Amino acid sequence: MALGWKLVVDTRDAPALAEFWAAALGYEVEDPSRLVEQLLAAGQLPADQARQYGGMQTFRGYAAIRHPDDPFDGTSGIGQGRRILFQDVPEAKTVKNRLHIDVHGERGRLEELVSRLEGLGAHRLREVDEGPVGHWWVMTDPEGNEFCAT
Repeated sequence: MALGWKLVVDTRDAPALAEFWAAALGYEVEDPSRLVEQLLAAGQLPADQARQYGGMQTFRGYAAIRHPDDPFDGTSGIGQGRRILFQDVPEAKTVKNRLHIDVHGERGRLEELVSRLEGLGAHRLREVDEGPVGHWWVMTDPEGNEFCAT
């Protein structure tokens, strides 16, 4: 039986990185406002664990994005399919990622994809022209996490 999953990314600024990746992938930033408000009203969430961000009431230190075509819970806003959770951690990134995201654009339009990602805050690290994929760019997101644009 296949298992459900979500990718979790450690961050320094979860909401900002969620916005970057939502724009990069065409995903939606999850809106947990209703759930946060319910938990606050019931006294189940301390006020210092919630914050306003982008017009939403969110959990401090967390943000998530989900594929726009996948189902989600209407009360919590939490996606029930392809999903990435960003969580703040105290330490900064110090070494190369052991897991990364590959962003696939349209065939023959790599430069357009890379330029769009740069416009969102990504940076080019190096160009690669080898292997079964052929030509791609290794890039970093705004927090320095490596990913490939193909």
